[in-house]
Amino acid sequence: MQRSAPYIQFDRVDVGYSDVSYGLRGISLTISRGEFVFLCGLTGSGKSTLIKVLTREVKHTDGRVLFDGQDLSEIVPETVPALRRKMGIVPQDFGLLPNKKVWENVGYAMRAVGRTRREVSKAVPVLLERVNILHRADQYPKELSGGERQRGAIARALINNPPLLLADEPTANLDPEHSVGLMQLLEELNRQGMTIIVATHDMPVVEQFGRRIVRLEFGRIVEDVRQEPLIEESAEALAVGGSEDA
Repeated sequence: MQRSAPYIQFDRVDVGYSDVSYGLRGISLTISRGEFVFLCGLTGSGKSTLIKVLTREVKHTDGRVLFDGQDLSEIVPETVPALRRKMGIVPQDFGLLPNKKVWENVGYAMRAVGRTRREVSKAVPVLLERVNILHRADQYPKELSGGERQRGAIARALINNPPLLLADEPTANLDPEHSVGLMQLLEELNRQGMTIIVATHDMPVVEQFGRRIVRLEFGRIVEDVRQEPLIEESAEALAVGGSEDA
């Protein structure tokens, strides 16, 4: 895929909590449109903080952050929702409403951003099919496997067809087989043109995919490399339809 100008840029970014406590320290990182990047590191390394700086859940205290040509220092609270509509955000805890079925979770999110009932009724099945969870549309979150709940969360994150997907520890509650299936889904979304950033400490899974790995320790980037894939890429293996829950 041809790379264009930087899509996301961190230029010597700090997130400081006090004179001696930092979430990020001197982060310089450039991500091109269409890339798939793993942010890796132990708990507390700064990978989740980096994602939260992009979503403006956390404000950086020094340096410069650009997203799609926009300086995030200039974002005011009233425009944060508009910024986040350019992103699909998948939280670590799935974030599904327990008293709503899968399709209702996705539909509720769409209605919250102003979609009509007709738009919801047409779009929800398409989104659920896209992540291979349509067959479980009438189930409540507690009736789903961890992989199915994560797919439901991804479907909800795609309601605005965002060019960027941010996933924070998406495999934290999954076994290795289901983790690989989920990453294959994210790879397919990336193949469709979406920029993907995944924060994870699940290195055995990460190392199976030939993707860029940015490793953090104590709020600093200590490594930025691209690994060779350990699994064979094929249309069948990477198809969204290849659900781990089939």
